[in-house]
Amino acid sequence: MNSWEDNIRKVVPYIPGEQPKQSDIIKLNTNENPYPPAPGVRKAMENMDLNLFRLYPDSNATPLVNALAAYHKVNPDQVFVGVGSDDVLAMCFLTFFNSQKPILFPDITYSFYDVWADLYRIPYERPQLDINFHIRPEDYDRENGGVIFPNPNAPTGIYEALDVVEDIIEHNSDSIVIIDEAYIDFGGESALPLLNKYENVIITRTFSKSRSMAGMRIGYAIGSSKLIGYLNDVKQSYNSYTMNQASLVLGVEGVKDDAYFKETLNKIIDTRDSVKAELRSLGFTVTESRANFLFASHNTVTAKELFAALKEGGIYVRYFDKPRIHNYLRITVGTKEEMDQLLDSIKNYINYKND
Repeated sequence: MNSWEDNIRKVVPYIPGEQPKQSDIIKLNTNENPYPPAPGVRKAMENMDLNLFRLYPDSNATPLVNALAAYHKVNPDQVFVGVGSDDVLAMCFLTFFNSQKPILFPDITYSFYDVWADLYRIPYERPQLDINFHIRPEDYDRENGGVIFPNPNAPTGIYEALDVVEDIIEHNSDSIVIIDEAYIDFGGESALPLLNKYENVIITRTFSKSRSMAGMRIGYAIGSSKLIGYLNDVKQSYNSYTMNQASLVLGVEGVKDDAYFKETLNKIIDTRDSVKAELRSLGFTVTESRANFLFASHNTVTAKELFAALKEGGIYVRYFDKPRIHNYLRITVGTKEEMDQLLDSIKNYINYKND
């Protein structure tokens, strides 16, 4: 190794879900929404003033911040916008996790958390979920430098009731608690009401899942004005113009049409629950997912084997070769037609294995 490499920051990067180049596949591996964004988004795209693109965007993302504040019934100074929730979460790690004490997050969770912790040299510990993949609140009742967890969790889809979330917050009054609600729209009660009781809580959301806008890279955080102020200070010291003009315009339109938003949510929830029942009838153990994906393990066919067989047949799902979950597949909920094809492929493979 050359001497100049001694001072290079080295990390093991996050590995995203595979993005296949061919078009004739069923893509159920990255939790994208199978339905298009709200009709107003298309209309705004068609009428967009291209002259905007020669100008820097609003560094405070004011139109989108205001739209989100109105939607969630909070003040604009309680909203922070970033380039996808990954950008928002990374900014939260950089801003709030700066003690020498370890931050805490579950052993089975979103696999970007330990990457950010390593990148920013933040010590961390990962309390184990119980055998049913639930958080044990008592594991977070100890000295720490901060707490973060998704609710519903990824990749399990497990939702923790609001009293469990509040128990963790109550026992961590000296730390920042971040609740990653990337999937909350698909089931469960948001922790947003707890912001009225606790000043040390940040809730993060994304347009990538429920709002069908993964390609626009829009994420946001809601918290006390004090915490959002700290986030903005760090952002303005790092990169002022993070949100592009198109995302600002289209993001506002994505918030407006609540009827369409709820219609697509209900389609996904109905499909999720029917496919869950079907998978169980085929010999799968499936968690009670409240997200837009299912987490399933078959009683005779290994996840790795089934993952490979489905991929060969043009159906992409997600496989994690990790302790405790190496025999599970995470399956994004697609359209009914896509899920019917998935189920047919699984049935055919199981029958082939049993012959």
